[in-house]
Amino acid sequence: MRFPARLRLPLLVLAALALVVGAVLYGVHADYRRFLDTPLDAPVGGLVLEVKPGMGVGAIARELRRQLSLSHSTFYLEIHARLNGLAPRLKAGEYALAPSTTPRDLLERIAAGRVIQYPLTVVEGWTFQQLRQALAAHPKIGQTLRDASDAEIMARLDRAGQHPEGWFFPDTYHFPAGFTDEAFLRRALAAMEQRLTRAWSQRAADLPLDTPYQALILASIVEKETGLAAERPAIAGVFARRLREGMLLQTDPTVIYGLGAAFDGDLRRHDLVTDTPYNTYTRKGLPPTPIALPGADALAAAVHPTDGDALYFVADGRGGHVFSKTLDEHNRAVRRHQLREK
Repeated sequence: MRFPARLRLPLLVLAALALVVGAVLYGVHADYRRFLDTPLDAPVGGLVLEVKPGMGVGAIARELRRQLSLSHSTFYLEIHARLNGLAPRLKAGEYALAPSTTPRDLLERIAAGRVIQYPLTVVEGWTFQQLRQALAAHPKIGQTLRDASDAEIMARLDRAGQHPEGWFFPDTYHFPAGFTDEAFLRRALAAMEQRLTRAWSQRAADLPLDTPYQALILASIVEKETGLAAERPAIAGVFARRLREGMLLQTDPTVIYGLGAAFDGDLRRHDLVTDTPYNTYTRKGLPPTPIALPGADALAAAVHPTDGDALYFVADGRGGHVFSKTLDEHNRAVRRHQLREK
């Protein structure tokens, strides 16, 4: 088809313009795709991008330009977020930018709320006071209980009148920045209640314990008596037999707990004969509450103590214990290992 001569020049101009526009659009699209899939050039150690509540994609782009000295091409970030429905889904929080993070990855992560998770390990054998200190010292935990008493904390956790010791399961917990101390305690409390309920439902038939709480108390004593997981059922077995026979438990960790701040690291004979609710040298049976936060192994040992006839044990100086059936055997073991230590 031939166009009239007077139309040929305009048509050629239009065609040329179309080619130019097409080339420009193709270049822009290629640049757009390249930006989305090119790492953001974060430092080797990475960095943290904080998306504050109310920040839109434009503010996020400006923050990226500030932290990474990026060019105006972060405009593509806004375009991508709006074209793909990500802009209204962006969630506040802290996000990790590794050197390999691309803008596409980052936006998808923010839209999904995959924030940085910070850890805190609750150590087996800690007391509730040590847990409180760890929570207060963590820089990413929101402090709402710092000035609250133990009783006020338990009331906030819907456990009014319940002693806090023992009720928070030792584990490593992960949480986002700003996670509150109350929320943390709720999680650890729920974990312990679940563990204790399960352990009690699977308990041995002949336990000298009447309630799950007594199992928690015994588990806390076992936890403090030995750091060897393999020894815990044997330690629990000694205490179970003593409870059946009406013997004093005579366990030092309960005495130390009863001394509280008065304990200076050296347990003296005077302490063993000074009566407190936790002195198992002067009072029969279990102490009134747990004395620490027991872990899973100690809980399992408390409800499945080892059968046997040992009624005594003494530290062997190497991290373990020597078990004895009679007081004479025990006294000999004490003298032998005390001499070895000296």
